[in-house]
Amino acid sequence: MHRLLPGLMFAALWASASVATKFGVAVADPLILANVRFFIAGVTMLLFAYAISRRKHRIPHGKEWRHLFIFSLLNTTVYLGAYVIALKYVSAGIGSLAVAISPLLIMVMSALWLKRKLRWFEVAGLILGLTGVVIASYPLLQNSHATVQGLLILLAGLLSVSVATIYYAGIQWKMENIVINGWQVLIGGILLLPFTLLTADFNTTNFNYQFWGAVFWLVVPVSIAALQLWFFLVKQDAVRASLWLFLCPVFGFVYAATLLDEPITGLTYLGTSLVISGLYLAQREKIKSNIH
Repeated sequence: MHRLLPGLMFAALWASASVATKFGVAVADPLILANVRFFIAGVTMLLFAYAISRRKHRIPHGKEWRHLFIFSLLNTTVYLGAYVIALKYVSAGIGSLAVAISPLLIMVMSALWLKRKLRWFEVAGLILGLTGVVIASYPLLQNSHATVQGLLILLAGLLSVSVATIYYAGIQWKMENIVINGWQVLIGGILLLPFTLLTADFNTTNFNYQFWGAVFWLVVPVSIAALQLWFFLVKQDAVRASLWLFLCPVFGFVYAATLLDEPITGLTYLGTSLVISGLYLAQREKIKSNIH
């Protein structure tokens, strides 16, 4: 139970990001929504770390700033910036499903980076995952719930977060997670700001209750609560923690159907099943060895 409840809460909260983003971009330019979220989340986490927490946290120094800059650019500016733009053009369900394949992309790109030969089940898992996203997206392309442009932007963001994850894993961080998170989100927002000021449409942005409700949900339950739950699960058991990602697309489609009235078809079920099967296939050896 000490892992079951946090795992379920993580999957439920993490999957809700797509719906919250969809509500936000309905009343605001995507980049404005992203920047407001980044600044509030970053400042909130840093205030907690430096002013509220009983633990003493230091300011980054030396090469740590360079590491934070690179990680922020890939993980926040490019990935989350692309993700929020993509949600303007694809359904929340597809957004959640696509994010679920990120572990597969990370696995493949990590193997290429380390010049390790990919095993057949890793390649098969990635193919199943990508095929599942395409199949689930197909009916939505027919009724304007998704566009090819949106899917390509989403894929570009997923590639960026995969590189960011590999880069993060290769650094020997000497700061607490909340400090790293706070700085990388804030720096990512600063890097995104020039693009927002130059390209965002402020005239069509309504800073109403729907906008601030979306921002609140993306900051507190998603950026803060879900990530802290994820770090807790990873610390307990990294392999078992990854299993909770399997539930994210399920929660995502349930939210999208009930809150946004997005259509769910037989192809949706088929595509989701393929993504989950691909995730399991690619990680089956780790899962089995961890259980036994």
